[in-house]
Amino acid sequence: MFSAVFGSVEQGIIYAIMALGVYLSFRVLDFPDLTVDGSFVSGAAVAATMIVFGYHPAVATAAALIVGFMAGCITGLLHTKGKINPLLSGILMMIALYSINLRIMGFTSENSIGRPNIPLLNAETIFSKFHAFWGSLGIDPIINQFFSMLGVQFLPSTWGTVFLMLIITLIIKFAADWFLQTEIGLAIRATGDNKRMIRSFSANTDTLVILGLGISNALVAFSGALIAQYAKFSDIGMGIGMIIIGLASVIIGEAIFGTKNIVRTTIAVIAGAIIYRIVLGLALRIDLLDTGDMKLITAFIVILALILPQILEKNREKRRKAKRHAERLAAIALAGQEEGTSVAKARTD
Repeated sequence: MFSAVFGSVEQGIIYAIMALGVYLSFRVLDFPDLTVDGSFVSGAAVAATMIVFGYHPAVATAAALIVGFMAGCITGLLHTKGKINPLLSGILMMIALYSINLRIMGFTSENSIGRPNIPLLNAETIFSKFHAFWGSLGIDPIINQFFSMLGVQFLPSTWGTVFLMLIITLIIKFAADWFLQTEIGLAIRATGDNKRMIRSFSANTDTLVILGLGISNALVAFSGALIAQYAKFSDIGMGIGMIIIGLASVIIGEAIFGTKNIVRTTIAVIAGAIIYRIVLGLALRIDLLDTGDMKLITAFIVILALILPQILEKNREKRRKAKRHAERLAAIALAGQEEGTSVAKARTD
């Protein structure tokens, strides 16, 4: 059980970066961006291809960030300058990226133009390089000894991946918090809330939408690059349903932790991604389910995340109404008692 939960937490922290990107487009910009399914694979494809060609994994991951930004900007251009529906703009870019990703991975093959996958089994990744440094610190035996004393079995071989991803994800989280409170960030948030209002202040909403979608898909592609290095492969189908996973993370986080401010919301999105992976990992341990049911489980989790908050809010509203009704009845009863006392006193006098 612990090993399954630990693996889900590792993946959840990596997917949290993608969920932050989806949050920027879906919540902040109010833009249903389906480019995510393609830009996630683009990040993985670029990183894997560059690693195979001998580039440093950090350079390959940074390149994935740039490619994702470009993909998001093109989606924004299709919508703002081409006047194409937001949903259709994302779909068109997602379809185009399928062929582009095949071409990118095809650079590693001499026999074909396109290639559906790239293995990284024996390649140096950002994780393997960090593990070499992490192992020299001697922290893993200390942590494993502590959990062994608590009776935990099947401990992980290294905790380096979790610590590395926590550092990277928190840096991105704090950077997103800072950016969304800058003048440009506030303008992007205002564009998502009310384009007509922000235009009245002479702001260029087209530029803000393009920039916001670029940053969103840059984070998605960055997450895809990390997932490819974590899983040791890049595949053309690894982005299918990624927008649903991102939305599930956002919705679950918001439902559990709330959205009072940006700092709290970004924490909620990260926590939602981790919770989603844990629930998915535990669900797959049920004998009746296997890995082929993952998309079905994902859909079920999203449905619950959408329906449960509405049911809970209705129940809270009913309790509030019942409380207000009881207070009114008590006030009426008290007023009646006071009136009766006054009448009785007047008669006595």
